[in-house]
Amino acid sequence: MPADAPDLVAPLPTRLRGEVVYLYAFDVANEVHVERAAELLSIRPQPFAARADRPGPATLPTAQPLTLEVPDPSAHIGGAAIRVIVRVYNVGVVTVALRAPFERAAGAELLGLHGPALDDGRALDALARQHYTETRRRLADALVRPGPEAEPEAYTVFCLTDLGGERDANRWLADNTRAAAGLLTATPGDRLSEQQVTDALRLRRSFENSDLVVVDWDAALVVELDGSPEDVLFVLELANLQLEEFRWMDRTLDTHLERAYADLARGRSWGLGGVGATLRSLRQLRVDLARLADEVTHSTKFLGDWHLARVYALARERFHLGQWRASVGERLGDLDRLYTTARGDLYDRRMLVLEVVVVLFFAVDLLFLFFRK
Repeated sequence: MPADAPDLVAPLPTRLRGEVVYLYAFDVANEVHVERAAELLSIRPQPFAARADRPGPATLPTAQPLTLEVPDPSAHIGGAAIRVIVRVYNVGVVTVALRAPFERAAGAELLGLHGPALDDGRALDALARQHYTETRRRLADALVRPGPEAEPEAYTVFCLTDLGGERDANRWLADNTRAAAGLLTATPGDRLSEQQVTDALRLRRSFENSDLVVVDWDAALVVELDGSPEDVLFVLELANLQLEEFRWMDRTLDTHLERAYADLARGRSWGLGGVGATLRSLRQLRVDLARLADEVTHSTKFLGDWHLARVYALARERFHLGQWRASVGERLGDLDRLYTTARGDLYDRRMLVLEVVVVLFFAVDLLFLFFRK
C-alpha cells in the first residue's frame, strides 16, 4: 500500500443519533386555573403515564399539566426542524421544550449542541421566550396574581437512541467517559480533570443494559435504545420546574422581608394603617408561599415507577432541591416571626391608644362635672 494511501482499516468516528431537548421553566403567576386555561387553549389535561413494562403501583395520582405542541416552521437547527412543546402547570409555571433531532460524531460535534443559534440567527432563549410570551398572553384570564417576567430556569437533555451499533449503554459509557463528561459540562473531554469527570458522571442510573440516565448540574444524558425517553424527560422537566419555583420563592421572600423590615424600622408602624397594610401583605404572602411550597414539593408524587423515582432522586440531589426547600422553610419561619412581632406591636399600640382615649374621656367627664357645679 502506498505511504500516502488512506488507512482503510482505521475505525470511523462513532455516529450518535438522538434528540437534544432544551427545557425552559418560566414562573408566570402564583397559580393557574387549569380548567379555565384548558378552555382558553382549547386542550384538555393529559395525565402522565409511566411505562407499563416496569413494576410499580397502578393507583397513584398522576401529574396532569396542559400540553400543546406549537408548530413553528421557521425554527431549525442545522436544517432539522424543531418541535416546540408547551406545558402549563397549576403551580403557576409554563414550561417550553425545544426538541431537535441530530446525528453527529461524539466529541466536538456534539459540544456544538450546547445553546446553538437557530439557522435564521435567532438565539434558542429568544425562541423559548417568544412561545412563553404568546402562551402567557392567551392564559391571561386564568392566571392568579401574575408576576413580572423573569429569567427562566434552563436545562439541556441529550437523548441518545443509537450508539453507533453498541447495544450496552453502560459499556458504551465506560468506554467513553471523557466524551460523556465533556458533553455534560460543555468542555472538551481531554481538558477535564479526573475529579471533574468522576463528578460529572457520579449521579447515574440504569434499569436495563439498554438504558442509562446521567444527571449533571447543567445537562443530562439519557440513553434509551429500546424504548422512549419521554418518561425520564418528564421527570427532569418537573425537577427543573421545582428548582425554578424554589428560587422564585426565595427571591420573593428576600424582597418582602427586606421591605417589611425597612417599613417597621422607619417607624411606619406608629401609623395603624401602615402596619395594618404590612401585616395584611405578610399574611397573604405567608399563606401563598406555604401553599405553593407544598404543591411544588408534591408535584412528583405520581412517581409510582421505582426507576423514575430514583431518577428524580438523582435530579433532586444534583439540583440541591432539598436545600432550596429548607431555605424557603427557614425564610417562611422568619416571616412568621416578623408577622408575630409586628402583630404584637400593633396590639400594644392599639391598647395604648385605647388607654389614652379612656383617660381623655375620664378627664372630659371630670371637667364637665367641675363646670357644672
